Amino acid sequence: MNFLAHAYLSFGHNGILTGNLISDFVKGKAQFTYPERIQEGIRLHRAIDTFTDTHPATKKAANFFKTPYRLYSGPIIDILYDHFLATDAAIFPGDTLLPFSQQVYQTLEADAALLPPHFARVFFYMKTDNWLWNYRTHAGIRRSLQGLVRRATYLAESETAYTLFLQHYAELNACYTEFITDVKAFAKQQIRSAAR
Repeated sequence: MNFLAHAYLSFGHNGILTGNLISDFVKGKAQFTYPERIQEGIRLHRAIDTFTDTHPATKKAANFFKTPYRLYSGPIIDILYDHFLATDAAIFPGDTLLPFSQQVYQTLEADAALLPPHFARVFFYMKTDNWLWNYRTHAGIRRSLQGLVRRATYLAESETAYTLFLQHYAELNACYTEFITDVKAFAKQQIRSAAR
């Protein structure tokens, strides 16, 4: 899952949300330097990633991208899941994604002193360009896929991925629908377990 999904799956727990979003930027023992609630978010992020990667719906979705993108099919699906989440009327009816996005940015700003430097740079662009809100648009997904190419060592282009996204939109949406209920239940259980 990508930024929007990790924010949503924090279910309004501020410290957990910060940890969930910075997790990929925290390496090794550095996680233990953070307050416990943020550490919980870091652990939650990693548990969600493992759950996502091994879920049958994710594997089915990734098959559309395996031939051209091989190991990068997983990160591509992470981005696409954010699109389907952003357009999921059961989760973000009407314009509710916009205030949700602003709340996420405010939460991260409140923890600005704790953000890893690389994430702080990413967050500047995330907020400035309102990534969380723009995941709902095809143009926003296209830009996100282009950003994946810029960050990846062995990825040359993203237009094929964008074309496959459009061609298999209904099938990919069905994979998301199959997946989202399971990952919500999993994340809630992880948060409950951490609180004991």
